[in-house]
Amino acid sequence: MRVAWVVDGPLDQLSGGYLYDRLIVEHLRRSGTEVTVVSLPTGDYAARLWRGVASDLAELVAVVSPDIVVEDELSHPALLRADRRLRQSRPGLTRVGLVHHLRSSEPRGLLANAFYRWIERRYLAALDAFIFNSRTTRAAVQRLGLPVTSSIVALPGADRLATSIDAEAIRSRAEAAGPLRVLFLGNLIPRKGLLTLIEAVALLPRGSVDLTVAGSAEVDRRYVRRVHRRVDTLRLGPVVRLVGALDGQTLRQAMLQAQVLALPSGYEGYGMAYLEGMGYGLPAIAGERGGASEFVRHGENGFLVDASDAVALAVHLASLHADRLRLSRMGLAARNTHLDHPTWQDTGAAIHAFLSGLVRTVPVPAGAPDHPQAGPHKTGAVLSSANRQREP
Repeated sequence: MRVAWVVDGPLDQLSGGYLYDRLIVEHLRRSGTEVTVVSLPTGDYAARLWRGVASDLAELVAVVSPDIVVEDELSHPALLRADRRLRQSRPGLTRVGLVHHLRSSEPRGLLANAFYRWIERRYLAALDAFIFNSRTTRAAVQRLGLPVTSSIVALPGADRLATSIDAEAIRSRAEAAGPLRVLFLGNLIPRKGLLTLIEAVALLPRGSVDLTVAGSAEVDRRYVRRVHRRVDTLRLGPVVRLVGALDGQTLRQAMLQAQVLALPSGYEGYGMAYLEGMGYGLPAIAGERGGASEFVRHGENGFLVDASDAVALAVHLASLHADRLRLSRMGLAARNTHLDHPTWQDTGAAIHAFLSGLVRTVPVPAGAPDHPQAGPHKTGAVLSSANRQREP
């Protein structure tokens, strides 16, 4: 099976969506699939929507001669017109949309999101099949009035970071004296809710919370300047540390040292950061909108909050600081949630089987390259959580 994987920019970027794409591409290659990544130029949404892809996508794909094209939905502004030319040149080629979350699901003005819904619906309606990272994302596409019968919900795996913390270590860490150690993990962009978290910290007595902010400051530098100004205005410099993007061992160490992961995002298609934090026994304080509600159980393994409600967020942080037994119980529950999730091997295998099932031989249109074509015939499978050994 030959797959062309279309994505914005390089595949090694540090975000949940790119991580998902990258790990699946690696799995497919290990499974014997020939995957060619087609990296599109990035840029302003409106400009990409108007200009499309500078170099013809049909020509790029023709070089690969794939059985299937998988398109990351976040590339849709550039693909909307390019895909028309692709359909004309390769009428039998199956196009699969990988949907992490819809742009129109993010918090913004009604008119702006109405425009984005119109664009996304036009783009998605022309696809043949879908890979969704959550049931929430699938439901968002269904609300656009689009059929999703040829699709799979493939939840992100939970085992990318090798965890080395057991139940006793979670209990011991929760009982440690001192301020509540809170970790924010995500790119520094408005949607992730960092300013709300900073406001919540400011509402608490000094010495009750220590906040570490881990995430790239390069995506939205204007927003990062706002964050720095707010930290300075509130005189939170001694308790708020911005440490930049972390990965690998430095990220694992940050999770081992933290006691809570707080990311009050306005919207997440699923929320891989929450899940990875849970692997280290960190209760997740998550935004109530989006896919996090599929596995963050309010008051049990974390809290779901309104992304703009700093007061509610401060109340939850204060309760965990004051009640370390509750912090311990929620940390253990978070760890069990992590253990119940699929591995990346599970997720990759499910997607590989789904794509393989789409490939079938059909009559080759006149003038088209002579190679196996693809057509959708699978229906809405869901990769569910696996039941594995829980921590006591």
